Amino acid sequence: MGYVAVKGGADAIYNSRELIEFYRLKDASTPLEIKEIKSQLRLAIDKIIGEGGLYAPEYAAIALKQAEGDLFEAAFIIRAFRTTLQRRFYSERINTREMFVKRKISASFREIPGGQILGPTRDYTQRILDTAKAFETIDDVKLFIDKFKKQSNNKQSEPIQEYEKIIDQLKKEGLLKSVDFKEDRTILDITREAIKFPAPRSARLQMMARSETGGLMAMGYSSMRGFGTIHPTVGELRYGSIPIRLKDPSGKIRYVGKIEVTEAEMISDALEVEKKESPKYMVGYGLCFGQNDTKAICMGMLDVSMRSKDQSLPANDQEFVLFHTEGIESMGFTNHLKLPHYVTFQSSLSNMRDAVERKSEKKEMLTKELTEG
Repeated sequence: MGYVAVKGGADAIYNSRELIEFYRLKDASTPLEIKEIKSQLRLAIDKIIGEGGLYAPEYAAIALKQAEGDLFEAAFIIRAFRTTLQRRFYSERINTREMFVKRKISASFREIPGGQILGPTRDYTQRILDTAKAFETIDDVKLFIDKFKKQSNNKQSEPIQEYEKIIDQLKKEGLLKSVDFKEDRTILDITREAIKFPAPRSARLQMMARSETGGLMAMGYSSMRGFGTIHPTVGELRYGSIPIRLKDPSGKIRYVGKIEVTEAEMISDALEVEKKESPKYMVGYGLCFGQNDTKAICMGMLDVSMRSKDQSLPANDQEFVLFHTEGIESMGFTNHLKLPHYVTFQSSLSNMRDAVERKSEKKEMLTKELTEG
């Protein structure tokens, strides 16, 4: 592509930046506190840290404020900020069985180990606009919190425990397809190595964990509508906090904190089964930062789809899925069209004018020949 450097536009660019700050603040409303953004817009924060690839809720709140609520832009800012940070350690492998469960459901079985825990969700609410939110005051907030805490304290809490997973039972019954050891199981770091196709499963899951939720949902939905090969069931969906540990320079494993994640295990009929084998299920896996049921579910669906040998369908094609659900890359490339393309367009325009002129000349000659004939 050909671009032209824009000269003499420094003042215009400066004024544009000043103008966007003016539009953000022009109504002279009370500035949003980062603490309030982080706590009251937590699902937006979860999407930003997921797509930005950096678990830093406070910075995500700053980015959301800076971007005036534009999740794409905020995630872009966080992804850019992440590139400036030095990586000192790699964490130990996380174990989601250690999760402090806040939400745990299954669409496959009614009775599951530990029971169904609905947790914080709008799945069972009506989508009716609550106009009372327009008049919410700090006193209302405190009243609700005090009431909720009082009710919670009256209930007997269960000790933290690890719950057996749905797939454990399926494994015991021999209903799960065994791991295909022919598949590339290389642990690839997509932030350090350029991805090549076909990509190992580790790279596919990493890329989907940073993908835009809407993009993943579109791909997953296309698979269910017939542009893919699966229509799975939610085996188990969990949301909660898990501990993070790392090995210090002395070799000692240390606990450094915890993060919130959503994990989904999607049960689907195995795509390919040997003729001698009995029918099996296979599990698609999804894991992402924060609470984001839709993203984790779609990750699990596409994890299965992209293992199919049939690459003719969009949801099965690794390159199509992974590149076109990468929200920040997609936004960057589409928005680059706003940059000056004077040289390329002038070249195209010149060719178009020449083609029109030649067509016109040819038409005139043909008309002349028919007239004279």
